[in-house]
Amino acid sequence: MAITIYGIKNCDTMKKAFTWLKDHGVAHDFHDYKAAGIDRDSLKAWCAALGWETVLNRAGTTFRKLPEADRANLTEAKAIALMQAQPSMIKRPILALGGGRYLAGFKPDIYEKAVKTGR
Repeated sequence: MAITIYGIKNCDTMKKAFTWLKDHGVAHDFHDYKAAGIDRDSLKAWCAALGWETVLNRAGTTFRKLPEADRANLTEAKAIALMQAQPSMIKRPILALGGGRYLAGFKPDIYEKAVKTGR
């Protein structure tokens, strides 16, 4: 199973996910969307699989600092445009398990189940 973890290198939650993957011998690639950006197709796939409300990190500072007009009346298209323009607004990490399967955030028990069962 080819696994890619998407996020920002210095995020505390990312560090926990990296440690978990390493400690469990899970080979993975890392895509730093703060440094390398993120393409619209990836965001669309994540939103289709997880829901844009899950992928958009409304609790983060970047989102909270947006003008009210940008935060109001959100739709999937508007959320994708915001996340593409400012990748810090994407939930971290996004774990791509292959076959259109994704996880958002880090929870060790969910990672364990997903890696062991492939779901």
